[in-house]
Amino acid sequence: YPQKKMTSKRKARAECKEVFGYPISIFFIIVNEFCERFSYYGMRAVLVLYFKYFLRWDDDLAISIYHTFVAFCYLTPILGAIIADSWLGKFKTIIYLSIVYAIGQVAMAVSAIHDITDSDRDGSPDNLTFHVVLSMAGLLLIALGTGGIKPCVAAFGGDQFGDHQDKQRRTFFSVFYLCINGGSLLSTIITPILRAQDCGIHSKSKCYSLAFGVPAALMAVSLVVFIMGSGMYYKTKPEGNIMLKVSKCIGFAIKNRYRHRSRKYPKKEHWMDWAEEKYDKLLIAQIKIALRVLLLYIPLPMFWTLFDQKGSRWTLQATTMDGNFGSIVIQPDQMQTINPILILTLVPIMDSLVFPLIKKCGLHFTPLKKMTVGMILAALAFVCAAVIQLQIDKTLPVFPSASQSQLKFLNMGNTPITVQFPENQLNLAAAQASEEYFKFESDQITVLIGNPPVSKSVSLTKGQRQTLLIPSAINDEWQLASDLIYKPQEGNNEIRFINGMSTPVTVSSAAGHYGEIEPLHYSNYSEIKNGRATFTLQSGSQSCEYSKDFGFGGSYTFFIPSTLTFGPNCQESITESVDIKPNSVHMALQIPQYFLITAGEVMFSVTGLEFSYSQAPSNMKSVLQAGWLLTNAVGNFIVLIVAEIAKLPKQWTEYILFASLLVAVSIIFSIMASFYTYIDPTAIEAEFKKKVHDDEDDEDDKKKELQKSKEMEKRDSVSSDDEDKKYVQTSM
Repeated sequence: YPQKKMTSKRKARAECKEVFGYPISIFFIIVNEFCERFSYYGMRAVLVLYFKYFLRWDDDLAISIYHTFVAFCYLTPILGAIIADSWLGKFKTIIYLSIVYAIGQVAMAVSAIHDITDSDRDGSPDNLTFHVVLSMAGLLLIALGTGGIKPCVAAFGGDQFGDHQDKQRRTFFSVFYLCINGGSLLSTIITPILRAQDCGIHSKSKCYSLAFGVPAALMAVSLVVFIMGSGMYYKTKPEGNIMLKVSKCIGFAIKNRYRHRSRKYPKKEHWMDWAEEKYDKLLIAQIKIALRVLLLYIPLPMFWTLFDQKGSRWTLQATTMDGNFGSIVIQPDQMQTINPILILTLVPIMDSLVFPLIKKCGLHFTPLKKMTVGMILAALAFVCAAVIQLQIDKTLPVFPSASQSQLKFLNMGNTPITVQFPENQLNLAAAQASEEYFKFESDQITVLIGNPPVSKSVSLTKGQRQTLLIPSAINDEWQLASDLIYKPQEGNNEIRFINGMSTPVTVSSAAGHYGEIEPLHYSNYSEIKNGRATFTLQSGSQSCEYSKDFGFGGSYTFFIPSTLTFGPNCQESITESVDIKPNSVHMALQIPQYFLITAGEVMFSVTGLEFSYSQAPSNMKSVLQAGWLLTNAVGNFIVLIVAEIAKLPKQWTEYILFASLLVAVSIIFSIMASFYTYIDPTAIEAEFKKKVHDDEDDEDDKKKELQKSKEMEKRDSVSSDDEDKKYVQTSM
């Protein structure tokens, strides 16, 4: 029967149409994988910024939810494998969970439409509860979908090849891996560009709905393409999941060992031997081999703890940096693109150049040693991130605490003045503002101006930054303008105009209209993107243009003096005051840390998968794959635990903490690795099978000898009876 079954499988594969020696069905699978990976990585690239800027969560909450989502994405593959192998089969599992996946992506796109709850039409949602609930439901469906199909698609593609197509199967897996990185690369370039656009029905805002909508469309395309190939696929029936069988065997061994914990029972060589009463000896031997590898997995989650923060902490770090690369501007979430680019570059370089060179030098660079080096490289990447964070912190403004006030002075007159205030004195040129803010502990200060001095009492607001507008006529009313007490978000700039003229001035630009500013008054802050902006100033029939190049994350006040002459030269008359300095640390400085973390990934992840595959018994490869994915999930949970327990005030100290933890874990791992003995599972299985076969033969021989012995005894008994009868007859 098994032979007939195998023959029918070969016939089924033989009937599949081929193109250049490849089953035509695999082309649908490759397109499906590319679209799905584009969908997943595109959504994930902008996710942490969506949490921070759209849902208005703080950094810690945004990062916590991000890593919780990633962790679930690596937990659900185990569920997907069980469903596929024990119930639905790979084809139906991919179909059903892809539908769930697509619904989740659509839910995320809808949750990012601010117009749904933007009743006051200010560009931000008013009912955040609706958007939070819908986005969390969407992420849950996405985690179930992407994780559930992860173990099925590659295996389903491998099923399409016959025994005579080993070369084609290897090529397929190479192209399959290329599609994963290709989808990741393109999506992390495109979706941040879409996010940076302004869109909306009633009011404009960052286009997160489009950034999530395109991945949703790609997921729908992925599903349609996969269904189109339905009639061409070779579909295997579910044959039971080895993970369930292994779990039951281990569970039985533990329970049986507990039942026989008394000293009166003889000890066994290994605790798994207690399962021999119910399970096959070969399965028990294979589990023992797998457990030796799984033991080495215990320290591995710490690597993923650092690695997956490139999509959270490092992206938030990039928002405080300068992304101007000359003719192009890089968005903070586009920096993640460096990872797939370096992966596609470093993997062939490592395999064809670095590793052979190390081997020629006579160094025995085992897989476990490579993984240790990968951990060290990841730790060094976080040290680099800490050094860059220190440089960023030097450029960030120090805002007042709840018990302090900060004040800046602006001379709106045409002559220089001297300003005296508690414990300080300041000389201000005409139409100029002080370069820095002055800190005050008291909420009431006295300011002296001029000679003879004119005294004014100024009431300050605790926890705020303000600018004191000093008019040209000292005895006129002095105004306090409230300044920003936060760094402008998403790399944008905040600007305002102060009118020092005696007539109203209207300010407008292509980015927006700033309205009419009354004499000796100021406009509200308005957001403006980086790049060159031109403003039109108009007073009655007179007008002029003022232009400026903006960087990232700055705040500016532009003063229109009373001496302004409208015409082509008004550019020089307008005074610029920098309230918050723009980002000055360049994003290019993140490249070394991305290089180190990617080199660590090649050393750790690629080598780890190869090591697991080579050390796994033939039927335990899926078990070790599940264990590998589980280390990734646990690593993302560790991010939450460490960040919550540590509560470090400075971000650079958190980077150093994670780097130190990984170095400590890498030392533990290297010690564990030194006790590991590399094996050939295939040879051990063959030897074990031969031993079992020989034992069975010996058992059969014993049974035959016992049977033969019994037959001889029977014959001897019959012969003895005959002789007794003859003797009796002779005597008679």
